[in-house]
Amino acid sequence: MEAITNFSVRIVQRYLPSAFVLALILTAIVFVLGIVIGGQGPMQMAGYWGDGFANLFKFGMQMTLVLLTGYVLAMTPPVQAMLSGLTRMAHGPRQAIVLTIVTSFVCYYLNWGFGMVAGAILAREMGRRVAVHFPLLVAAAYGGELVRGPSSSIPLVIATPGNFMEDSIGIVPVSETLYSWWNISLTLALLALLVGFFMMQKQPAQIHQLRADDEDAPVAPLDRVRMTPSDKIEHSRIPTLFLGLLSLAYLVGQMVEGSFAVTLNTVILIFLTLGLLLHSNPAKYLAAAEKAVSAARGIIVQFPLYAGIAGMMTASGLVTHFSEGIIAIATPDTFPLLTFLSAGIVNFFIPSGGGQWAIQGPIMMQAAHALGADPARTIMAFAWGDGWTNQIQPFWALPLLGVAGLSARDIMGYLVIWLMISGVAIAGTFVLLAAFS
Repeated sequence: MEAITNFSVRIVQRYLPSAFVLALILTAIVFVLGIVIGGQGPMQMAGYWGDGFANLFKFGMQMTLVLLTGYVLAMTPPVQAMLSGLTRMAHGPRQAIVLTIVTSFVCYYLNWGFGMVAGAILAREMGRRVAVHFPLLVAAAYGGELVRGPSSSIPLVIATPGNFMEDSIGIVPVSETLYSWWNISLTLALLALLVGFFMMQKQPAQIHQLRADDEDAPVAPLDRVRMTPSDKIEHSRIPTLFLGLLSLAYLVGQMVEGSFAVTLNTVILIFLTLGLLLHSNPAKYLAAAEKAVSAARGIIVQFPLYAGIAGMMTASGLVTHFSEGIIAIATPDTFPLLTFLSAGIVNFFIPSGGGQWAIQGPIMMQAAHALGADPARTIMAFAWGDGWTNQIQPFWALPLLGVAGLSARDIMGYLVIWLMISGVAIAGTFVLLAAFS
């Protein structure tokens, strides 16, 4: 396994282009497929791309704010102290890897947005304090991104009364999907496999260790005698304390009213609130934000490109062609497995769970109903497939890579092998369920 992984790392580092160039290549592939398979003209495909280009502006802004507010929160003294305490528990590379995997996996399970930032920041702090190969550590932190937990949108939508598929398949409770015995068992098995896989990896002869940066440099004391009135306001505790308490009051009010829900927007607001309360003044908050902004450049530049790809995939009928091809060879027993594989492939071109479900989900669920396949297994197969190929799709790795300061080729060699291992585990689960049902 170590030899296979090392070979994968070498191949990826040599031939994988940057995440931006990969997005351009995917755009060209879908453009050609739309003409050849979808029967569309070049101008039509260009129109579909342009129509979809702006569809992820809102989501892209949300992801940018998740990264920025989470990054700023991580730079507050209390969080830095907590991270330092956690990293001191690691007395070597293996302990660092295990701590990073387990912590990020749990955070991803609770909420993917929280896990994305928490895993990246923990890997970054661990890499600064432990002599461990940093790309390996970052890949280990990202490996848990595929887990499907309480914030997984697809099973939650299907369990919600009034959802857009209720008339065709009814309500499928989360006790049959997310919290079924087999799904919980699969989740624990994936955690064990993730730890085992990365524990097997040896440190290369020349490790890439992250060095402490200027955040550790002592800050010159303020000369309050020479400060102007505007300087005093910027270094006052009052502005950030006021806004932090105002935001906290809103969140507490939502909890009291029973309307609080952990969404991407609330994760952003929680990060913002804690960052404001834990930074001592606006100047320090903005100084931290300035460092965080550069980490978000991949999101800002590349998310619109993936929106254009999704627009071409949808409007050209490529998703429908692909889904119908899978349905044509499926049986009731094999349908969940084929749903998992098809969702994983389509996810590589439409890396948005909700967007992919809205396009491909109705087709697959109608087929499941017609074949008599288990709807709960089909839903979770789709959800797992949607998360599975995120491991080799830079779209979701961009926030983590931005915080870590790495490129996709630095970690993808490890993740290609983890994709194969996790794919066998997930696919094997659906094969066993079909065999013993």
